[in-house]
Parts: sequence; C-alpha cells; structure tokens
Amino acid sequence: MHWKYLWKLGLCLTIGLALCACKEKEASHGTMLPPVAVFEVKKENTPWDAEYQAQASGSRSVEVRARVEAIIEKRLYKEGDFVKEGQQLFQLERDQYEARMEQAKAQYVNAEREWRRVKPLYEKNAVSQKERDAARAAYESAKAELRQAQINLDYCQVVSPVSGYSSKENYTPGNLVSNNSLLTYVNQTEPMYIDFSIAAPERMARQNLAAQGRLEVPRDGRYEATLRLLDGSMYDGDGEITFIDSQVQPTTGVIQARAVFANKNGAIMPGQYVRIYMKGDILKDAILIPQKCVVHTQKGSSVMMLDKDDVVSIVPVTIDATVGDRYLIQSGLAGGERIISEGIVKARPGSKVRVMPPEEELHKNQPAQAQ
Repeated sequence: MHWKYLWKLGLCLTIGLALCACKEKEASHGTMLPPVAVFEVKKENTPWDAEYQAQASGSRSVEVRARVEAIIEKRLYKEGDFVKEGQQLFQLERDQYEARMEQAKAQYVNAEREWRRVKPLYEKNAVSQKERDAARAAYESAKAELRQAQINLDYCQVVSPVSGYSSKENYTPGNLVSNNSLLTYVNQTEPMYIDFSIAAPERMARQNLAAQGRLEVPRDGRYEATLRLLDGSMYDGDGEITFIDSQVQPTTGVIQARAVFANKNGAIMPGQYVRIYMKGDILKDAILIPQKCVVHTQKGSSVMMLDKDDVVSIVPVTIDATVGDRYLIQSGLAGGERIISEGIVKARPGSKVRVMPPEEELHKNQPAQAQ
C-alpha cells in the first residue's frame, strides 16, 4: 500500500508539471505576438473647418487731402491715435480765404440790393427785360461766389472723413500744400476686414464633394469665422465670410477671400497677421482615419485590417482629401472595421497580432518618469 500510494502521488506530480509547462508555453507564445493598437473605423457626419493665414485691414482706408492751397499752421491729432469722424486733423492758414469771403460778401450785398431795386421797376415797366436779367444774373453769380468762398474757408479746417486709426503726417506745419495734397491716411477699423487666400485645389475638392452630395455647405453660402491673434489667444467675437472670389489668381494659384469682424474695442489692428478658421462645411457619412494608419507605396495607399481573430490583411484605400490630421477615405472602407494605428512595421499579412487594450496604449505613450 505504501508503494502504491507513492506511485500515484508521483503520477499526479508529473501530470501537474506537464500542464504547467503547456500553460507557460502558451503564455510565452502569446507574448511573442506583435502588439498593435487599433482604430475603430466609423462613418459619421463631421464638421470640416478650414484654417488659413490672414491679414487684417481697415474696412476703409481713406486719404485725407488738402482741398485748398495754403500753409499748414497746426497738426491737431497725435499720429497713430484713434480719431473720430468729423474730428479736425489740420488747421490751414485762413487769412487769404477770410479776405476772399469778405470780398464775396460785399459783392453779394451789392448784387442783392441791385436786384431788389430792379425787380419792382421791371414789374412797373420802368426798366427793360435786359436790365432785369442782368441784375438777376449778377445776383445769382454773387450768391454762388459767396458760397464758394465759404466752402474754401471751411476747407482750412481739415477733418477726418471716417472714424479710425490715423497715420503719420506727410507734411509738417509750416509747409505750403496745394489743392489735393495728401496729408495723411485714416484706416476705418469698425468693422475690420480679414483678407486671406484659399488654395485652388482645396476649393475645388470641396466643390466636388458638395456636387457629389458628400459635403453639406451653409445654406446661404455664408460661412462663420473665428480668429486667433498673434499672442495665441482667440478673438472674442465671431465674424462672417462675406467674399470668396470666383476666379483663381494666375500668378499664385489661390482664390482671394475676405471675412468681416466687429472691432469695437480695437483689438484687431490694420496690418496685423492672424489665423482665421472658416466654419460651416459638414462631411456627410464621412470615413476619416488617422494618417498614421495609412501605408503609402508605389502601388498605392493601403491599411492593415484585423479580422475577428486578430489576423492581419491588407486593404487598398482611396484617399479623397486631408482633413486636419486625418484622411478622408473615398473607397476601401465601409465603417465598422478595425485597422492598425500603431505597430504596423511588425505586423505581417496573414499573421496574428496582439491588440493592446486602451489602458496599455496610454501607459505606453506616457513619457518615463525621472528617477
């Protein structure tokens, strides 16, 4: 009985060790499978915003010119300051125009007196029609001369035609300026224009997708817009794309566009470079995959897909466009597939791989902590 008991115990130990060895072999075989991360392919509606380099400009850049010939007496604004519509910018010498005004007044008074004298006499047939017409013509001419003299005198006060930021003076006080001399500029900054360019191929790609019914554009054709300023902050307030040209610039191959933004607080300055985001296009039932999932070769583009048993196969795909850091797929995927996003180099068609769980992917992508 003693030997029989020992024999049974030895047999059990042998079987246990064999089972452990098999399990270790299976575990070792499992860990030898190349680990990969996968991306679940989905078909869904996705906004397709566009980002462009842009430059701000005043909605009106107005030239401030002298309207009479005179010497500049004073500059009444600080260069670069914000000025209001009707604010006086320059004072021109008035003496000669005041004298002409007085002369025109005297001529007008005499002509008016003569006209009042002749008019009742003509009604009594005491003077001829020729004398009456001459008196009336002299009166009307004197009135027009008085009005012109008043206008020229008023032009000695050069005012801003719009509200906006002033520019530097072109003539300093003491200089003689002639009629139509350019004195300065005023840039109207409310509202503010944001000018940018769209690459012609990108514009055509969107138009083609819209024609296929795969891209939904704003109903009225007006896109919303947001701005990122030079310091990296987002501008507080949305704008609207009001103009997209219908022709391509032959020298640059781009399409000119413009947005309008309210600028009551003056945060956007003329000439400032900004980033503009055009919003409104929506991709319908779009399949978008990360660019790192796609393998490009001379034969074309493809992805590595996994079946239900995690076996790898190569699937050719056709790319429509680049949307941010993803590719818009035209054909090859229908949604619901699993494709490899990391570990493509070690994966082989027809072989099995080990799909890393999300928490393991996260741990793998985290930088090592300093010791």
